[in-house]
Amino acid sequence: FQRAAQFLRKMADPQSIQESQNLSMFLANHNKITQSLQQQLEVIVGYEELLADIVNLCVDYYENKMYLTPSEKHMLLKVMGFGLYLMDGSVSNIYKLDAKKRINLAKIDKFFKQLQVVPLFGDMQIELARYIKTSAHYEENKSRWTCTSSSSSPQYNICEQMIQIREDHMRFISELARYSNSEVVTGSGRQEAQKTDAEYRKLFDLSLQGLQLLSQWSAHVMEVYSWKLVHPTDKYSNKDCPDNAEEYERATRYNYTSEEKFALVEVIAMIKGLQVLMGRMESVFNHAIRHTIYAALQDFAQVTLREPLRQAIKKKKNVIQSVLQAIRKTVCDWEAGHEPFNDPALRGEKDPKSGFDIKVPRRAVGPSSTQLYMVRTMLESLIADKSGSKKTLRSSLEGPTILDIEKFHRESFFYTHLINFSETLQQCCDLSQLWFREFFLELTMGRRIQFPIEMSMPWILTDHILETKEASMMEYVLYSLDLYNDSAHYALTKFKKQFLYDEIEAEVNLCFDQFVYKLADQIFAYYKAMAGSFLLDKRLRSECKNQGATIQLLQSNRYETLLKQRHVQLLGRSIDLNRLITQRISAAMYRSMELAIGRFESEDLTSIVELDGLIEINKMTHKLLSRYMTLDSFDAMFREANHNVSAPYGRITLHVFWELNYDFLPNYCYNGSTNRFVRTVLPFSQEFQRDKQPNAQPQYLYGSKVGFNSLY
Repeated sequence: FQRAAQFLRKMADPQSIQESQNLSMFLANHNKITQSLQQQLEVIVGYEELLADIVNLCVDYYENKMYLTPSEKHMLLKVMGFGLYLMDGSVSNIYKLDAKKRINLAKIDKFFKQLQVVPLFGDMQIELARYIKTSAHYEENKSRWTCTSSSSSPQYNICEQMIQIREDHMRFISELARYSNSEVVTGSGRQEAQKTDAEYRKLFDLSLQGLQLLSQWSAHVMEVYSWKLVHPTDKYSNKDCPDNAEEYERATRYNYTSEEKFALVEVIAMIKGLQVLMGRMESVFNHAIRHTIYAALQDFAQVTLREPLRQAIKKKKNVIQSVLQAIRKTVCDWEAGHEPFNDPALRGEKDPKSGFDIKVPRRAVGPSSTQLYMVRTMLESLIADKSGSKKTLRSSLEGPTILDIEKFHRESFFYTHLINFSETLQQCCDLSQLWFREFFLELTMGRRIQFPIEMSMPWILTDHILETKEASMMEYVLYSLDLYNDSAHYALTKFKKQFLYDEIEAEVNLCFDQFVYKLADQIFAYYKAMAGSFLLDKRLRSECKNQGATIQLLQSNRYETLLKQRHVQLLGRSIDLNRLITQRISAAMYRSMELAIGRFESEDLTSIVELDGLIEINKMTHKLLSRYMTLDSFDAMFREANHNVSAPYGRITLHVFWELNYDFLPNYCYNGSTNRFVRTVLPFSQEFQRDKQPNAQPQYLYGSKVGFNSLY
C-alpha cells in the first residue's frame, strides 16, 4: 500500500502521512480491536455482570440444544469464549466470578474440550482454548483447564461417528418415506382440512427432527474440516506428504486417510439426499408447520393463559395482568372476531358449573416474526429469575402456570426457523465453506493466485472415489460436486462477490471435464473387462481351477446409476451426463476397433485369431453398453474402422490378400499328417517388413492389464 501510495501527490500532506503511520501501527498490533474493546468496557461499572448473563444464557442454550443451524451452535461457543476473555481483565476476574457461582467454568471447559475448533469466517477457524489462553489470569489458573491440553478430541474422528449417523439416517428416512409416499408420490394423502391436530403435529415434529439431523451432520463435517485446517499433516505423520508441500496442501490433500474421505463423502451424500427429499415435501411441511404453530399459539393464549389471568385480576396483580392481556391482544385470533365479553375470567370470577366453552379456530397461518418475538419476550419477563426490581414476577405465579409458560417458551424457540422452512433447510445443509480458501491464499504472500484442483476439497473427495473405484461409493460421486453449488450460492448471496463466483465457475469447468474424462474411461474399461470375462473359454477356467489357479471374477460396480443421470444440476446448468459419457465411449469404441485392426496389420496372418477375439469382445462390450446409452450400430462402427463404408474392400481384406501373396504362399507348406500350414525352414522370399504395432492402453484391448490382457 505504502509503495503504491508514495507515487501519489496526496501522500505528501501531513494528514496522509499520519494516516499511513496509524495504519502501520494498527497492522503491527495483533488483536488491537479486541484489546481496545476490553479496555473501554472496563471503564463501565458492572460490565462483567451483563457479560456473565450473556455467557450463562449461551451455556444454557448450548446445553439444552436451543439452536438449529450449525452457525448458531458455533456462535454460542464463540460467544462463551469471547465473553470470558472480555470479563477476565484488570477490573474483573472470571475465577472469582466462578467461586461466587456467577458463572460455571467447569461446564464451559467441558464444552471446549468436546469441541476444540470451530469455524470463524470462511476458511478461518479458531481454537476455543485460545480465548482462555490469552485471558489475563490464565497462567496462575492453568491447572483448572483441560481444554488447553493438546490431546485430540473424539469429535474429530468422523469414522467413529459414522455408526450413529447411519442409524439416525436409516431411521429417519424410513419414517419420512411413509409420509412422502402417501403425501407426494401416490397423491393418496387426505385433504389438508381433513387432518387432525395430532397428524399435523406429527408432520411438524418430523420436519423439526429432519432439520436437526441435517444440522448435526453438517456441523460434524465442518468441525472435522476446521480441525484438519488447524492441524495440517507433515511428512512424519503421512509418508505420502512431500517436504515441499504447501500449507494448504498439507491441510487438505494429505491430511485425510482413505477411510476419512469415504466417511465425508457418505455424510455429504446423506445430507444432500435428505435435503432433496425434505425439499419435495416442503409444501406439506409448510402447511403442517403453520397449522401446528397457529393451534399451539391460540390454545396457549386463549385457553392456557385464562387461569393465570383470572388469578391476576382476582388478586389485583396489575403488572402480571397487563402483561398477560398484552400477550392475548398481540396474538389472539378469536372465533367471533373479538374477546368474549361474558368471560368470567376477565372479572376474576370462577366459571359457571356448566363451564365456559371457548372455541379456538383452526387455520394454517403462522404468526409474524414481530408477534412471535413480542410474545416470547413478554413470557420471558414473567418467568425470568432476575428483574430490575427486588421481587420477580415469577414469584407471583403459581407452579403449574410457570411450567406451562416454560414449556411453550422452549417449544416456540424453533417456530421462527420452521416458518422460514426453505431458508432454514438451505442453512442446515450449507457446506459451502469446504471450498473457500482466501485466508490460505493470503498466507502464500502472492505466490499463488489460486490453488490447483488437487488441493480443493470437493475435487479431492470426487477424485478419491474415481481413483479407488469403490463400488459402494460410486453412486455418491455427484454429491461431492454439489459442494460447488453451495459455494457459488454463498459467494453470490452472502459474500456478494462476483470474482469468487467466477473462480468457482472456472474450477467447476475444469473439474467436470476431468470427471467426465475419468468416469468415461473407467466405464469403458469396466464393460470391456466384463465382456472379456463373459467370452473367456469355459474350459480354460475349469483347467485353471483344477491346477489351483482361480481366475477372479470381475467385481461389480454401480455405474448404471450414473449412466441414468440426464439432468445434473451444476451452477444453474442442467447437464446431460449420459450424453457426455456416450460421446467419449463412442470415440473409445471406434479407437478400440481401429487398434484391433492396426494390431492385425502389424502381424502375420496367424494374428487373425486375435483379431477375431478382439472383434467379439468389442461386439459384446457394445451390446452391454447399449442398454444404458445410444450408440451407433456395431456394424457401422466396424465398417468405419475398417475403411469400407463405401469401398468394396476393407483394411482386413487388403491385409489378408497382402499376407497371402507376400508371406503365406512363398513361406508356408502344407503338412498332410497334421492338416496344418507350417512355416518353412528356408525362406523363399525376402523378409517382409510390416508396420510397427501401435501402442495400446489395456481398456482398448481386453479391459484390464493384469487380468484379461495376460489371459488372452
